[in-house]
Amino acid sequence: MEAVTQATDWFESWFGSPYYKILYQNRDEMEAQAFVEKLIDHLQPLPGSSMLDIACGEGRFAVQLAEHGYDIVGIDLSHHSIETAKQFEEEHLQFFVHDMRFPFYINYFDYAFNFFTSFGYFAHDRDHMMAAKAFAAALKKDGLLVVDYLNKEYVLGGLVPEETVQRGSYTFHITRKLERNHILKTIDFSDADGKHRRYTESVAAFTLADFIQMFKRAKMTLVGTFGDYQLNSYHPTDSPRMIMIFKKA
Repeated sequence: MEAVTQATDWFESWFGSPYYKILYQNRDEMEAQAFVEKLIDHLQPLPGSSMLDIACGEGRFAVQLAEHGYDIVGIDLSHHSIETAKQFEEEHLQFFVHDMRFPFYINYFDYAFNFFTSFGYFAHDRDHMMAAKAFAAALKKDGLLVVDYLNKEYVLGGLVPEETVQRGSYTFHITRKLERNHILKTIDFSDADGKHRRYTESVAAFTLADFIQMFKRAKMTLVGTFGDYQLNSYHPTDSPRMIMIFKKA
């Protein structure tokens, strides 16, 4: 069988593929929407606040934020995702193809969001630092950034090294490991034409201390940390998520 593997950065090829949606079709979107609502209740943004959704995907949560009456811009590297998101555009909601490592609008937004572990994708720390500085640059003075990330110790404590997932006619063989401080998830399967495909997700195993240091260099200070989508307190080993709120100096 002919093997088909990634030719570009993993996040560009994998997120833009139809198989990504197939594998993750059972994700709990209701929980995700409830999280965004709880976050808005906590932050209490003023009416008309400007917000940036970084790595917005197909725009579900940007749309949700816009329904509250805020001015929303969503950016994502995936042309396919932004093409889908653009169907939702209106006066207070716009989408653009953009690489998070590079500045977008400067000193413009009141809030920026980076939902559902949409950071840590790069092979080199300099790229993560570029992204952190670009996030900060987009915000006004005293603007707030929310980064929702996996909790390293919790993930490693429950890491399943190997499993098989059935999605319709597709059988996904998944392996996971920690390598060079990145959590690697390799996904093997055959497509409809019988070609073997392999994708590897790679996410940096950053700790809270790593984020504090990184965003300090970007002139941002941690002002809040939560451990799950109900915004309960963060615990270093027991919390499933690491939801951080940073403030721009």
